[in-house]
Amino acid sequence: MKTAVLGYGTVGKGVYEMLRSAKDLEQGPVLVRKGKADEPWKTDDFDAVLADDSLNAVAEAIGGIDPAFDYAMKTLKAGKHFVTANKALVAEKGSELQAAADESGAAFLFSAACGGGVPLLHNLALSQRGDGILKVSGILNGTTNYMLDRMQRFGTDYEAALKMAQEMGYAEADPSADVSGLDALRKVILAAGTAFGILPSGGLHEGIESFTAEDIRFYQSKGLVLRLIAQTERTAGGVSCFTEPVLFPDNAPEAAVLENNNLASYEGRCCGKISLMGQGAGRYPTASALIRDLESVLSGERRMFPEGLKQAEADHDSVKRRYLVRLPEEAKEQLPCDEVQGKEGAYLRILTGAIPVNRMHEAARKIREKGGRIAFAALEE
Repeated sequence: MKTAVLGYGTVGKGVYEMLRSAKDLEQGPVLVRKGKADEPWKTDDFDAVLADDSLNAVAEAIGGIDPAFDYAMKTLKAGKHFVTANKALVAEKGSELQAAADESGAAFLFSAACGGGVPLLHNLALSQRGDGILKVSGILNGTTNYMLDRMQRFGTDYEAALKMAQEMGYAEADPSADVSGLDALRKVILAAGTAFGILPSGGLHEGIESFTAEDIRFYQSKGLVLRLIAQTERTAGGVSCFTEPVLFPDNAPEAAVLENNNLASYEGRCCGKISLMGQGAGRYPTASALIRDLESVLSGERRMFPEGLKQAEADHDSVKRRYLVRLPEEAKEQLPCDEVQGKEGAYLRILTGAIPVNRMHEAARKIREKGGRIAFAALEE
């Protein structure tokens, strides 16, 4: 199956290299930016790529929505298979892409868009056909896990940990999507679509920007380890979908996920809890997932989203959690306080009662609007 590669950055280079030795797959042209076609197998003309009748599939590793969405739609409408590692594209445009694929009969697969080499979406797509999926959660962002690991094991402060992540190539020059939790949210939106047939909108995301070295020391004194967790589950009102910091006992499996690794779990009615751990990003882990999707196409797979995919507002009223919160003393009344655990100047550390996830996120937003500093993390109980 002759496959074109869109993009020749970190992941695109890995895909093109792996196509050389992959069974029953053949290297096609590589689409690059204008003026970068310095080899015969490179081109800056997408229409010429699509016009090649010998081309069967396209592997996209550009990222972003524009022009990736245009390329994806043209590929699928032409009846050529499309695989992608682009989480932003699938999270925002997945229903439109699936509709185009259904109309033409082409394959649309995207397991590389969540978890890198960790086959979370691949396994969800298989499992949901014969077993009801109840919940998906996990550490889905290697950048933030690396930073939190440095802060907790080595006492590194936030800014230094971020700089180290950038030097290691784990964080972009603009790391905002990672550290805000948005990157992980996009991934868990795909998990919701694959597991439940619902692409939720209005997902909540809280990242790690608010945590200080002092916060980390406090958690460690309680035997707790901080991780950024993305989660989606079936609820009375549909499905929830959010990303937020979570505190685990130091003997929990999540506490043992170090460096930039991912840990993804799902729970089925019959299979129980399944966990997958591995490299969540990087050239070869992500490229291997794109190759895996191409091999799935060869085996007859055409979709990951179940039939009847729909979009719906996420339900955050049905999921309740207790939170450990650092907030200004004057803001204490905004949350139900079960226990004051410490006082540091004008700030308190409180443990809340069980409250809906959206109430906690909304309280944090209001406090920040008034100039207050707040950090919160759910307790895994």
